[in-house]
Amino acid sequence: MTQPPSQPPQGGFGAPQEQPGGFGAPQNPPPAPPQGPPPTPPVPPAYGRPAEPGPGYGYPASPPPPPPGPPPQTPPPPGQPAVPPGYGHPQGPGGAQQPTVAAQPAVPPGGQQYGYPAQQPYGAYPGATVPQPVVPGGRKPNARTTIVIAAVVAIALIVGGGIWYASSDSGKKDQADSSGGGPSGGDGKNAAGGQQGGGKEKVPANTRARVLFQVPSPEVAKDDVMKVEGSWLHGGVYAKAGDSEIVGYDTSSGKESWTIPLDGQACAGSPEVTDDGVAAVVYQPAEPKNKDDYQRCNKLSAIDLTSGKKLWSKEITLGDQKPDYEEVSISGDIVAVGGSTDGGAAFDLRTGKAKWIPQAGDQCHDVGYRGGEQLVAVRTCGEYDNPKISVQLLAPDGKPRWSYKLPDGIDNAKVISTKPVVFGVDSGEITASGVTDVFALDDATGKLRSKITLEDGKYDHDCDVNKVHDCHGIVVGNDKLYVPTHEHDGSGEYGTTNEIVSFDLATGKSTGDRADAGERYTVFPLRMDGSNIIAYKDGPYDKGAQIVSLDGGTLKATTLLETPASRNVLDAISSMVPDRAELLYAGGKMFLARQLASAPITQGEKSYLAIGFSD
Repeated sequence: MTQPPSQPPQGGFGAPQEQPGGFGAPQNPPPAPPQGPPPTPPVPPAYGRPAEPGPGYGYPASPPPPPPGPPPQTPPPPGQPAVPPGYGHPQGPGGAQQPTVAAQPAVPPGGQQYGYPAQQPYGAYPGATVPQPVVPGGRKPNARTTIVIAAVVAIALIVGGGIWYASSDSGKKDQADSSGGGPSGGDGKNAAGGQQGGGKEKVPANTRARVLFQVPSPEVAKDDVMKVEGSWLHGGVYAKAGDSEIVGYDTSSGKESWTIPLDGQACAGSPEVTDDGVAAVVYQPAEPKNKDDYQRCNKLSAIDLTSGKKLWSKEITLGDQKPDYEEVSISGDIVAVGGSTDGGAAFDLRTGKAKWIPQAGDQCHDVGYRGGEQLVAVRTCGEYDNPKISVQLLAPDGKPRWSYKLPDGIDNAKVISTKPVVFGVDSGEITASGVTDVFALDDATGKLRSKITLEDGKYDHDCDVNKVHDCHGIVVGNDKLYVPTHEHDGSGEYGTTNEIVSFDLATGKSTGDRADAGERYTVFPLRMDGSNIIAYKDGPYDKGAQIVSLDGGTLKATTLLETPASRNVLDAISSMVPDRAELLYAGGKMFLARQLASAPITQGEKSYLAIGFSD
């Protein structure tokens, strides 16, 4: 939210306020969560996912010259941190309190491990940047890296990241966007390969939303945090993970419909929901006894969002070891779990029967997956401090249809879309952006179609560290990549703004198209809706937030929903930092939720786990 020029910061009480990623740690962050035991090499059963096929596709023979360095930076205005030239620092409320949000009355209408080329030079794909030396667990540490890591940890303690979407529409595919849920969309084409006409989201009779409900944050001991990851939207149900439970709410009345108890805290929820309303959740096998009791996330359940029942539950073990899973995805009848050190595993969504589990002695393991229309895996081979990373399109039996190998020096890959297959990497040092290079691959062959460079600091997308499918603010559709620019000065005397711009996945070049947020507004994409883009607009201090639909051809914006502009509603929204929280929209209803809960700074303060808005 942009504050008026003379207005003092909001504040005085309330839960810790999330800050936009990449600009330093928030004020008064809660302490770091308890650290788990060091990674334990898996001791899996005697079977696993089939090995990848033969040597991967090569890269162009020689790299082009490196891109020119950034121009000299202009000194920032007083009180503002330095940012790349031409872009301003995000404006937002500082320390805004979280008062009780009263329900608003309705408003009148208004690798292959043996197939790597010897001494493959880094940067043999077009436009690559030279990385820093890799050390175990990350890249070369320096002062900037330390600051960014501190910011990431602080942000994660307060809110976590992720924008998830699962549609309420019926169809012959997983109920999410056509890339498999989350922020990125599908290719915007129909079954015959032609361009879809618009999307399914229509302008409601009343775009001025009311508060449907607010869910109080669970009680958390001081200096502790609680995992509450996962929210889903299907039919007339909105479901949110809470204190060792999942609660379903009626999207018309806001009342509780059902409760599913969990043995421990919810660690991850599938971005995807199937056509008949099945989702998946990973959680702890027991509630932590105290803040130092580290429970690994190794229990998996498939849940029916319509009935509010578990279909099955199982605790995953690898020999006598308990793995620690951070992600879960659905594709067809496969539910796959991933973790950065223990190796991914997959199960039958309907029965819970194991399809593949890390194999004993295997030097390769899956880091994680992204689901939807296709299942894409990120796989690592070799030594921990010198990994060989590949991106694989998997068949239903787990065998790779193809494998695209990344050059040495890259130790991460974030899957943005599974159809078409698009992924990004954060090259070189850890950056504030999430991904600096985006790759579009051919679905049939796995060969490189194009590479897009997203200059660090120029764009405002974000991808969570050590996760495969947790990118947000970056969307694929219409064979294009949509990404928001960093906030910069607007045309007025005060306030900032930004745009959503696009790149052609066939060529890797900018299309020249852009959707302006408008004076004192900022905008970022959530997901695709057919050929249209659903986006969130954050307004100035005296305006509500908006959900808009951007026409896939013209990028003209149509408002679908606007929240009340009352101070308590705006403070509650800004406290969740919408571009980092769980944010779902469908059918004239918007839901915001946290992924981590913590105790308020001052006793008696009110904070929220989730807030729903309805037309």
